Amino acid sequence: MQYFRLPLLLFVVLLSAPICIYAQTKPTVDSSSFYQTVQTYVNPVLPGDHPDPTLLQVGKDFYHCGSSFHFNPYLPVYHSTDLVHWKIIGRVLAPAKADWVTDRPSAGIWQGAITYFYGSYWIYFSANGQWFSRASSPAGPWSAPVHLKTDLETGNPGYDNSIFVDDDSKPYMLIKNGQKANRLHELGRDGQLTGHLINLDWVNAHLQYSWAEGPVMCKRNDVYYYFPAGDVTGGQYVLKSSALTGDSTKWQRLGNFFKPVTDPHAGFRHPNHISAPVQLSDGTWWTLGQSYEKYDGDDWSGMGRQTSLYPVIWEGDRPWGMAPASQPIVKPDLPQSGILWRSVTTDYFAGEAPGLCWHFLTKASSCKYSLTARKGWIRLSPDSVRTHIVQKETDHFYTVITRVDLAAADKSAKAGIYLSNGGQTVIGRLYTGYSDGRKIVLQLDTAIRTLTNPFGRTVWLKLVRNGHQLSGYFSGDKKAWTTLGAPVSAIKLDKAQPNYNSWVGTSIGLFAEGKPADFDCFICKDGRSVLPAVGYSNYFGTAAVSMGNEKAVTNTSGKGGWFMISGVETGRISPLSVALTCRITARTKIEIWLDDLQKGRLIATLNLDASGSRQWQVFSKTIKGVTGQHDVFVRFIPGTAQSAYIKSIQFGDHII
Repeated sequence: MQYFRLPLLLFVVLLSAPICIYAQTKPTVDSSSFYQTVQTYVNPVLPGDHPDPTLLQVGKDFYHCGSSFHFNPYLPVYHSTDLVHWKIIGRVLAPAKADWVTDRPSAGIWQGAITYFYGSYWIYFSANGQWFSRASSPAGPWSAPVHLKTDLETGNPGYDNSIFVDDDSKPYMLIKNGQKANRLHELGRDGQLTGHLINLDWVNAHLQYSWAEGPVMCKRNDVYYYFPAGDVTGGQYVLKSSALTGDSTKWQRLGNFFKPVTDPHAGFRHPNHISAPVQLSDGTWWTLGQSYEKYDGDDWSGMGRQTSLYPVIWEGDRPWGMAPASQPIVKPDLPQSGILWRSVTTDYFAGEAPGLCWHFLTKASSCKYSLTARKGWIRLSPDSVRTHIVQKETDHFYTVITRVDLAAADKSAKAGIYLSNGGQTVIGRLYTGYSDGRKIVLQLDTAIRTLTNPFGRTVWLKLVRNGHQLSGYFSGDKKAWTTLGAPVSAIKLDKAQPNYNSWVGTSIGLFAEGKPADFDCFICKDGRSVLPAVGYSNYFGTAAVSMGNEKAVTNTSGKGGWFMISGVETGRISPLSVALTCRITARTKIEIWLDDLQKGRLIATLNLDASGSRQWQVFSKTIKGVTGQHDVFVRFIPGTAQSAYIKSIQFGDHII
């Protein structure tokens, strides 16, 4: 079974498709340098639940927003300088200012169309009507929502809209309502509709494109391009016209937008709901698109619609989205500016408000916490129901650690680590509680593991995800860990759910029931725990392989290669060493870098000598001055292909 996003087969990574893309605007591409530098990426660039992406380019900056549904605070705004690395910089709407928004799964806020016109940033969204907020900066603060007015000609302003700004700076709303209504209407300086309707209802009059939802537009060489999506299962289409008109005879249907998938290992095979394509200064075009993740016999749809970055290829005046692929893609020629790969974020709760990475699944939970009641801790105070604070799950391999203080005296009191699917119908919990004495419990669906808690009200909890398997541990000192036994299966949590998982994906975080509980940290991707190499988020010149019951990563040529594990937390006190568990077939040099292979930091060089042994061995190196959360790069120095098979990496607290 394939537990990770990239293929298990050992193969040499081919880059013919990305090179072909870049050959349209650049005379040559030297792929040999890709083995030692980070010039490529693999999708998704926004792992986890990021549905209905919209994309805004303003100068050298890019902003993304999309539907947040019942996840609140609503409408997170992401920033990037390279279209690959994204960071949340603000949220548009607090629950306290959204009393009219329906608070249940599948409801909440849809759309989140971010745009810029007439000197301001705007967000248009749907929540029992169409609304907009305005700001001078995408980070906010955003104005109070304003209701979009409509008239008899325009009709219902829809729920799945976007904004197109023409060359003359006039903005238009692309209105989508039901299956057959596709319309355009100019926006005035006050953000309201103005002028006359451009009726495109003929686009899907015969349901040619299923729902023809999430329409976006761009313009190139005085030609307009209109991109409707099919529905949640996929399908993306494109039409073009030399005039912005409702006359169907002036438009040409070009068919599917994405090239056919030819990569058998691609997991995101049905992208749609693309953002309006943008053009960079080097002439290349790019778009974001969502897709569920699913392989033959291995379903990760429960994570939600994850967002990928696709090059747009122009064949004359016909645009094509690059076919989804598992292999690396040459990244845009843009500066990164130090933003890490999108991952679950560590929090030591030192501030007075939760970090922007956190969200809540209910409005009630959004006001049931305190970061001031106990300095350096977050207190969750449930009433008659469970309360929580969570983030979007982004990975298939990780170790979550927290310390919880709970005075449990009856069966109602529980507190610990929380995993929930979008509809909150399937949940996983590792918690401390009480049942004829203090207990530690790991539970998902009907599976349950229980042991007596000998450490009292304050205890460390550790949840390990290894693909679809969840294992629980607990400790009194964060050093000696007791296992709760055999793992429990998370397949029911991870697979597709009824009603498309309430349109959103899995969340991970903290919860409390029955009684207030305090937590002094939340660490995901703990670096002092084993980090499986196959859990990488980006790579070049390496491949994941099966070796009996083990999984490992090896270099596919003598040119070197690298892989990157995102969001690794090394702690507030530096570890003293870093170790690789691997099999060595030939003398090999490995470098460990933080954050980047060009502008990052080299923290260790390991010279691995096989010494005639092909058994799993541990090779360690002393390090110093490493703290905080980082993307960890493991680089093979050029030598011999398949010279080492790396199973895991781990930071430690002993001197080598």
